[in-house]
Amino acid sequence: MIRDFLPLFRESVATYALVGKSGTGKSYQSKFVAARYNIDLIIDDGLLIRNERILAGRSAKEESSIIAAVRAAVFFDKTRRDEVARKLQTEKYRKVLLLGTSEKMIKKIAARLQLPRPRKIIKIEDFAKSEEIDKALRTRRVEGKHIIPLPSLEVKKAYPVIFLDRMPIIKGKMPTAIGFIPESHEKSIVRPLYSIKTKIVLSKYSFSLMIINCVNEFNSRIKVKESSIIDWKAGYRLIMTLDVPLGMKLEKNIDGLKHYITDNIERFTGILIEEVFVVIDKIIDKV
Repeated sequence: MIRDFLPLFRESVATYALVGKSGTGKSYQSKFVAARYNIDLIIDDGLLIRNERILAGRSAKEESSIIAAVRAAVFFDKTRRDEVARKLQTEKYRKVLLLGTSEKMIKKIAARLQLPRPRKIIKIEDFAKSEEIDKALRTRRVEGKHIIPLPSLEVKKAYPVIFLDRMPIIKGKMPTAIGFIPESHEKSIVRPLYSIKTKIVLSKYSFSLMIINCVNEFNSRIKVKESSIIDWKAGYRLIMTLDVPLGMKLEKNIDGLKHYITDNIERFTGILIEEVFVVIDKIIDKV
């Protein structure tokens, strides 16, 4: 086991976390977060990164299914987990940044790599502008594009099959505690294998059952009156007609419901949901 060869980490090592839902731009923002807090190492989707180089690990984005990608991102596999943990022991660093979709995921990664519990948790909404997050979500859901916070040469060498394009960052425009972001700074755009597979087909009946289940889990007082599925490009568009309870904050709850349905269906089926439309039929006093 890892604990057999890993000594206890010094108290001087600090773990930071960047938390946000899938597709909100965590990988894109990670370099900026690291620069602002003078962080040495980044752990993102199974990779240990330093100075725009891969030190250890394998990217979850090369996995052929979303479930396998999640397992890779949280270092479920012992061989990959031990590789990264051993490399952490040979590196000199004071701060490490973990990326994850929830605090629970962050704590799981830290425990498996024998890192200290996070000293600071940064939410993507507190760091990135809302329009940046919305743009990242659209790019992820419609085009299936992801970001790896590494230069194109590094990614093309390690993952030529999933590499799409380079994303140069505006030079010298990010003042931080340690100066400006390097002029050579760039990120890479990739399309994971689970995004470029042949589109998964599911019956309308199965879709309807999943939608009803998701709505019930999100808020049992919301009732699905009708749902329809439109085959669209690489994925699907969902249309729901709902009855909602009196007094519910519509904008906040409906937006949350859309994200909940999308995240759960994509996570557990591998199906791409490009958009969710909601029609409110009536507001009812009792449900």
